[in-house]
Amino acid sequence: MKFELATDKTPAGDQPQAIEKLVKGLQAGAEHQTLLGVTGSGKTFTVANIINAVQKPTLVIAHNKTLAAQLAQEYRDFFPNNAVHYFVSYYDYYQPEAYMPVSDTYIEKEAQINKEIDRLRHASTQALLTRRDVIIVASVSCIYGLGSPAEYEKVHKKIERGFKTTRADMLRLLVSMYFERTTADLEPGHFRAVGNTVEVMPTNEKVIYRLNFMGDEVSSITKIDATTRAIVEEPETFYLFPAKHFVTPEAERARAIADIKLELDEQLRRFNKDGKLLEAERLKRRTEHDLALIREIGYCNGIENYSRHFDGRQVDEPPYTLLDYFPHKADGTPDFLTVIDESHVTIPQLGGMYAGDRARKETLVEYGFRLPSAKDNRPLKFNEFEANVGQRIYTSATPGKYEYEKAETTGFPMVEQIIRPTGLVDPEIDLRPIVEKGSYPGQVKDFIDEAVKVIGEGARVLTTVLTKQMAEDLAEFLEGKGIKTKYIHSDVETLERIEILTDFRKGVFDCLVGVNLLREGLDLPEVELVAILDADKTGFLRSETALIQTIGRAARNVNGRVILYADIVTPALKYAIEETNRRRDKQLAYNAEHGITPQTIKKEIKSIADQLRSDHDETVGTLLKVDLELYKKNPRKVITEKRRQMNEAVAILDFETAAIIRDEIRALEESGKRKK
Repeated sequence: MKFELATDKTPAGDQPQAIEKLVKGLQAGAEHQTLLGVTGSGKTFTVANIINAVQKPTLVIAHNKTLAAQLAQEYRDFFPNNAVHYFVSYYDYYQPEAYMPVSDTYIEKEAQINKEIDRLRHASTQALLTRRDVIIVASVSCIYGLGSPAEYEKVHKKIERGFKTTRADMLRLLVSMYFERTTADLEPGHFRAVGNTVEVMPTNEKVIYRLNFMGDEVSSITKIDATTRAIVEEPETFYLFPAKHFVTPEAERARAIADIKLELDEQLRRFNKDGKLLEAERLKRRTEHDLALIREIGYCNGIENYSRHFDGRQVDEPPYTLLDYFPHKADGTPDFLTVIDESHVTIPQLGGMYAGDRARKETLVEYGFRLPSAKDNRPLKFNEFEANVGQRIYTSATPGKYEYEKAETTGFPMVEQIIRPTGLVDPEIDLRPIVEKGSYPGQVKDFIDEAVKVIGEGARVLTTVLTKQMAEDLAEFLEGKGIKTKYIHSDVETLERIEILTDFRKGVFDCLVGVNLLREGLDLPEVELVAILDADKTGFLRSETALIQTIGRAARNVNGRVILYADIVTPALKYAIEETNRRRDKQLAYNAEHGITPQTIKKEIKSIADQLRSDHDETVGTLLKVDLELYKKNPRKVITEKRRQMNEAVAILDFETAAIIRDEIRALEESGKRKK
């Protein structure tokens, strides 16, 4: 399939010239191009037009999960008939394995995996291996080890009606593909067998495929809704990919085990020679335990630390990552487009991942917690990343040194996109003191007075502080003053952050307090006032780039304005104010010349979290249609029966079904109230 841009919008402002220049650059073979687009100038729409023009699979890299979720939703809106997927770290909580020699403290790896995000990761890799009209919006987790795409694809199976296999052989096949058997409700990556049927839930979608067996063949296939158990269709065929990304064939597994044993013997000799008897015993016990598990079930916790042996890689050879799942030409060169969003932040992130991981692993190896090959379970070095992506477009309102150097050395100058299609101009800036003096109440009280005025007009307020604790304390203080407020920072879980931002746009609350997380790429057109507290505190959060990005949060609303609270004008403040005013003057001149009246951006409020909840809501709706007629005849009997079913589900810890029944009860009772 081809990319098909589905929108009534047409490029406007600076967008047409930006699209033309960047597409020409790609066609001329440009490896590095930068789109210098001010906040609210429609950089995502510009990139969508470029993707539509070049028709290449595209990787979009964002520097945090929240921004990636927002971008994924925007690209889904632009390309509803194509495959747009979300690929981020599947850990809601992650404490990496580490050892601190000074205090002799070993910290075991602790992780809380988000199963829904894991499903989305599998959906991403499976789309890349089966079609070309794919956009993957990813965080920097895309440069971490993922397992060989060749082996992952090799193990996948085409299951079709008439497929020659017995029920017993199918069970063995599923186990070899790392699916787990269960007798309880199915979840992605699990299967169960009842009589002459086998039911399996793939890793990439929330449906069940029921395989009916007759003799030594699959006699029929039924696709079933995982929650309602309603039959969706009876397909002739479907494709089943392995349940884990780290896949190793039986023959390769035996070779890998032998290689691991050789490395273990060599490392034990080294430790014994150096008199490190404790380290030798520790390493021997752990590695042999892991090998026993791998030999018996093909998997162990932390198996990624042995990935070099399973992949057959050499020492320090880069691991397979998401980048390897994208298409490559016959000579091995990448055949996809890479867009690095908010590149001034994302590029340094990509460049800094390797060093931190390496230092931690070297300590683990030195003290016998891991084999030396564990160091090759790592993110890509920056030069490896550069070699594994093809043509790149960097997008930012404040490009960094790297982007300027590439623009200077490649002969492809930066493409400016300063004029917004809406005619909106950069916000006016008001500089006010921090400290209370005379009749002036100080920054917090002054901010409260301004916030109350803006909220009274039905708009939203955004404020940034310097620490997580300050964000939480200020949110609590504002709540006490009657302002509906929430905070957001990096400790708030991924999907909860997305939901908070969506609720903010919907007006569930009026004031959002944040730290660094709020700077780049958040599209909040309802915000009329942005307040930066302690704007004169020198540091990363108050650098030139950070200030310009934060100021830009008010540039999507015609009444947008910014208050900078500062007692001194630092060089960063001076630059941010002057650059904002330069852009504002240019925008006002363009509007005057073309007779444009600025208008606030009107944007439908959507969230990727809505998609994650859609299965639940759809199921409630389906059940409601079935039960509504019965409810009209005998409301009390239906509600009593539904509550009994809900309690039974809770008793067996099936909370998902219980939540569905609970919401159906609420919907039935609401329908009864409306009738009265």
